[in-house]
Amino acid sequence: MITEPSPLDPLADPSEQAVEAALRPTQLSEFQGQPRVKDQLDLILSAARGRGAVADHVLLCGPPGLGKTTLAMIIAHEMGAPLRMSSGPAIQHAGDLAAILSGLSEGEVFFLDEIHRMSRPAEEMLYLAMEDFRVDVVVGKGPGATAIPLDIPPFTLVGATTRMGLLPGPLRDRFGFTAQLEFYDTDTLTAIVMRSSRMLGVSCDEPTASAIASRSRGTPRIANRLLRRVRDFAEVRTGGELTPAIAHEALDLFEVDQLGLDRLDRDVLDAICRKFGGGPVGLSTLAIAVGEEAETVADVAEPFLVRLGLLMRTPRGRVATDAGFAHLGLTPPVHSGLFAS
Repeated sequence: MITEPSPLDPLADPSEQAVEAALRPTQLSEFQGQPRVKDQLDLILSAARGRGAVADHVLLCGPPGLGKTTLAMIIAHEMGAPLRMSSGPAIQHAGDLAAILSGLSEGEVFFLDEIHRMSRPAEEMLYLAMEDFRVDVVVGKGPGATAIPLDIPPFTLVGATTRMGLLPGPLRDRFGFTAQLEFYDTDTLTAIVMRSSRMLGVSCDEPTASAIASRSRGTPRIANRLLRRVRDFAEVRTGGELTPAIAHEALDLFEVDQLGLDRLDRDVLDAICRKFGGGPVGLSTLAIAVGEEAETVADVAEPFLVRLGLLMRTPRGRVATDAGFAHLGLTPPVHSGLFAS
């Protein structure tokens, strides 16, 4: 099924990847939010630099768009080391991983995104590489196969995952530091939008930045994307002037409402409330009702709706809360009081 890209979709406009990269901070002191993680990382990296040693392996966990890739780049910059990037789905064979690891230079930072999606053979090879900086390359097949040990220079692995529960225990235990990234509050996102607007050459005051931040789902990536959409709207419709009213008008045009819900979020909530009387309704039935794949509903729309308290997952299916009905301007049925938010 082909659908129109949402303004919240990270792949909505691949041409903007260069802009995304330009907006990323390069030092911990420039990184907004995540104060606990920043302090912990600063301590770890400062200690490693002081000893002249390679930094411990780092695991970054959290939903998409919270800064895992940015932090990996910052770690490399702070350590004065080159950065090599790959992703779990791209490493399907142990030989693929061996080729990457054998090409690393001493102290290099290896960023492995979506590490939980790496193949099992490659994962088992990574255990040895992380602990002993060695890989065993198997030559031949069957009884005549021989494992040739290959030393690799000390390196820092920075793994990123959106599904920490899918990582096996032996792999998690080999990371010296695990950081759980949290969603950002509106004040922090406002500061991020202000910084990004300066880098984009956009005149954006604090009330306007706050208007954008309040609809950004607690996610910097979305905040930066919405800023660019508001900028486009202002350039075309208002001669470039940005005000809170113009920001709200622009985001209404892109179907991002006051809470940050987009079209898919509202379709899911609306289907549960109007078509199924508030639920419970199964995931596959709900997906058919909104014309999307079940995985899209479960991974894209539901987490945000649940986090806002508009939707609940129950053993019998998805249920809209009273707050969900209220957001759509509907009166909840009498039985829905059981699931009140």
